[in-house]
Amino acid sequence: MQFVGYDSGDGGLLLADEAGVEYVDLTPGTELAYTLGDRHCAGVVDDGEHVACDADAAPYCDQHSHVWVCARCTGDCLKDEMDCFEDHAVYLAAFAPETFKVGVTREWRLETRLLEQGADRAAHIRTVDDGRAARRIEAGIAERIPDRVRVPTKIDGLHRSVDEDAWQGLLAEFDPIETFDFDHGLDLADRPVAETMATGTVRGVKGRILLLDRGGSTYAVDLRELVGYEVVEGASEREMQSSLGAFG
Repeated sequence: MQFVGYDSGDGGLLLADEAGVEYVDLTPGTELAYTLGDRHCAGVVDDGEHVACDADAAPYCDQHSHVWVCARCTGDCLKDEMDCFEDHAVYLAAFAPETFKVGVTREWRLETRLLEQGADRAAHIRTVDDGRAARRIEAGIAERIPDRVRVPTKIDGLHRSVDEDAWQGLLAEFDPIETFDFDHGLDLADRPVAETMATGTVRGVKGRILLLDRGGSTYAVDLRELVGYEVVEGASEREMQSSLGAFG
């Protein structure tokens, strides 16, 4: 068996074996018990069928890597022909305690995109009628507000709240169309320990970060870092670093 993908919107893992592809639900309270083995390219899932790949690169080799060119666009179309003629939203997202980013998505996907990123707060600040114009606006704002936030930075703030003064100060520079306040229900008292594992009780999923409770500690797992691992059923017996909360 191999982890071959994840869904940061619904919070799930794709597990493939000879019988096909299975969706591993990550609803809070779910017990996971997988031991990680070797890691290699996850291949590709096409129409529900998994095509395996033995290349060493993980999570995907060059042959199976796909970069959405629109994600790299800054207003000059990278495609042979521009095709993003639909309303796009320019947004700001906040990650506790005071990390902010600017982003662009198709307007109808706005809330889904924010959940995929694990945002704590967000604001829809502009709507434009094509993606190229939206990317140009984003690129201008990105000169002072980042357009990317790394997973370790998000993990560092999982147990904290958004700095209200800093967030409101940022919003004062814009005229938001709509704002969002997400409750991910994690209820963390301490910073979780960053780990790569698939054994424990699911506390929740925030973007692509899976929270697992195990042995009195809470662990933060980047779902992308699980992709490509061969796994066997059964709880891992590897000794894990404990959080400070485990000794309270």
